[in-house]
Parts: sequence; structure tokens; C-alpha cells
Amino acid sequence: MSLANNIEFLRRLPKLNGIYGFGDFERNLRPGQRSPLVETTGFGSNPGNLRMFSFAPHNLQPAPGLVVVLHGCGQTAAAYDLGAGWSTLAKHYGFALLMPQQQPLNNANGCFNWFNPEDTERDSGEACSIRQMIAHAVKEIGIDRERIFVTGLSAGGAMTSVMLATYPEVFAGGAIIAGLPYGVASNVREALSGMFQSPSRPAGELGDLVRNASSHRGPWPKISVWHGSADRTVNPANANEIVKQWLDVHGLPPASMSEATVDGYPRQVWWNADGETIVESYTITDMAHGTPLGIGDNDKKYGAQGAFLIEAGISSSYHIANFFGLTEWIRRPKVAPSPAFKAASKPVPKAPAREAAEINPTVTLAPGVPGVVPDLAAVLWPRTTLNRRPEPAGQSPRRPIDVGAVITRALTAAGLMK
Repeated sequence: MSLANNIEFLRRLPKLNGIYGFGDFERNLRPGQRSPLVETTGFGSNPGNLRMFSFAPHNLQPAPGLVVVLHGCGQTAAAYDLGAGWSTLAKHYGFALLMPQQQPLNNANGCFNWFNPEDTERDSGEACSIRQMIAHAVKEIGIDRERIFVTGLSAGGAMTSVMLATYPEVFAGGAIIAGLPYGVASNVREALSGMFQSPSRPAGELGDLVRNASSHRGPWPKISVWHGSADRTVNPANANEIVKQWLDVHGLPPASMSEATVDGYPRQVWWNADGETIVESYTITDMAHGTPLGIGDNDKKYGAQGAFLIEAGISSSYHIANFFGLTEWIRRPKVAPSPAFKAASKPVPKAPAREAAEINPTVTLAPGVPGVVPDLAAVLWPRTTLNRRPEPAGQSPRRPIDVGAVITRALTAAGLMK
């Protein structure tokens, strides 16, 4: 990157106090507000010198899921939790949180060092510290090892890419908000270039960066990517590069298999042979750098506006938790309804697509005909096999694709089914 471009980049970051990150995010925890997070010491050798905070609500599920949440620059774990609403979600749905926190001694701006080789390699530095925290939480809380996820904003989003690449066997999924792909920077100059310019790289090259980060050969975590189209801190093209990286890792085609609008914003979806959504990408149009906030389920709002926590009419935290499969369980008292109530409340059967159209009247199932289902088998089936890679010699062929599952996933991805 030229000196002129470096100067222009720094000029566009209003409060950057150093060369390590994304600017001053300030602290969102206001005086008098108490955080439910609890600090743990002695969780391991901690080679990255990070602090460990966690939260386990009283209504934990049996063998609960765990979400690792990585804050942005200048934030604390408690401040980002307050802003993004993760502990509120955890209490509502019964999962646990792990929130690592950077220390000023490591980075003057409080950013995770997502570009330092000593912090971004397996069993080294900050990545290793976070892995040790996860191991401690799994043992102490009784976490389901098959339901561990990671998400983060900005530098925390870039560090999310690091964790997914270096410990893919640990995570069932991840969500990257305004972050960068794994392995695109190994020093400050390359970090600035990636943030400001986001040069395009071949998909195979990006995929190799992940594959070479560990000896793991699959299965790979599923990925959710979020980015504001008006982000002037981290170039929105990074979202495309992240998607490209993980599509290559999963062996999926570059063209999205489904596109829909969620809370007014475009969402692209890719699924696997079983019809499970593996990669999704949200573009928050006209939003600057930050985590999008809004209404989640049952018109409940999660989080609070603050520095780089932006009211956008869509709750990224809720949709990410839903993508992780953590919103499907709520502890409710069991009350047996009377026979008269059962008879009175028996619903009239509806076609799933028509019911979805009534729930979300903005959905148009066929051009100009609200509530009419198109021939999904004809429309969607050819796209599921687009650019499908040939099977390597000597390997048994993949099992045939379940067409019904694919169509069900497509309807769900498009918001037509629950």
C-alpha cells in the first residue's frame, strides 16, 4: 500500500490511537449498569495473556450450547455484551457464553491481534488462550461439545476467522461481523491493506489458508457473514472474500442457491447435500461499521445502541443465535389444556407456503402472485448441482441429495417456512 493510501486510510478513522486496529470503539457500559459476566482466572497457561469472562444462566439447557463472543477494539467483554444483547439471549434460550477480553498490555487499542502470526496460529498466543478458555468452560459448565460456536465484531470478527481456521474441529459454526478472512495479513501493512482495499484473491488460495491452518480435513463449521455496505473502516468487499474462502473449503459453488430479504436486507444462502444451510451472507445496506441491532423474536429487542452498535432494524445477535440452532428451545411449564380448550383451539390445516405468506405478507412466492408457490423443484434443483466438483478417484460417491430436504431448506431460507 502506498504512503498516500496509508495516510488516507488513517484519516478516515476518526479516533485511531495506534496502528493496530479499527479505531476507538469507546466503552458502552454506562455507570450503574451491572454486567452478568463473571471473570475466571487460572483457566490454563494463557500464552496470549487474555482475560476470561463467562455467563451461565440459571435456566441452562441440559448439555447446553456455548457461544464464544469476541468484542471489537476499545470495547470490553461486558460493554459488547450489553450492546449486542448476548446475555439476554442466553437467559432467554438457556445457552452459555464465553467472552474473552483483550488487555491493553497486548494491544493499546484493546484489539485482538488478528494479524500477528504468533497470535493466529494453532496452539500459540491469543488463539491458544481462547481455546483453553473453551476447554475450561466445557468442563466446568458441562457444555455439549457438538454445540460450540464463535462470533465477533471487527477485530473480534477477524479473530473469529482465526479461531474457525485454527480450531475447526472445536466449532459447529461461526458468525463474522465486519471482519476479514483468515490469513490475509501477517503484519500491520498487510492488515491495513486488507481493511482498506481488500484485494481479491482466488477462491482456492483463500481456501488453502484455512486448510493449511490445521490438520483437520472436515467436517467444517458453518458460517454466517454480516457487513454494512457503507462501512468505511473495513471494506465491505471483505465479506465477499470471507464467503469465497468458506465456499471453497466446503466445496460449494460461488453462485448463491437462494436469495431472500430478511427484515428489509438481502440474505444469500448456500446449503449442502442434506439441505442444511452451511454458508449465509447478510448485507446491511447503507449501514456503517458495526453490529446491526433490531427486533428479534416476539418483537423483543436485544442489545443497546452505542459506539459501533447500530440500530438497523435487524438483530444480528438473534439471527446468528437462530443460525446456530440455539433458539429452538425455551423452558416452559407444562400445563395440560382441558379437552374443551383442545377442541376450540384446533387449527384449520393450511398449506405451509400459504401460512408463511400470511405470517409475512411481504413475501411474494411467485412473480406478481402473493401466496402462490412456484415449482420449487424445477427452479431450485438445478442450482444445487451448479459447479459441483467431481469426486476424487478411489472415493465412494456421495449419497444422493434429498430433494425434499433441499426444498424445505430453501423455503426456510427464503422465510417461507418456520
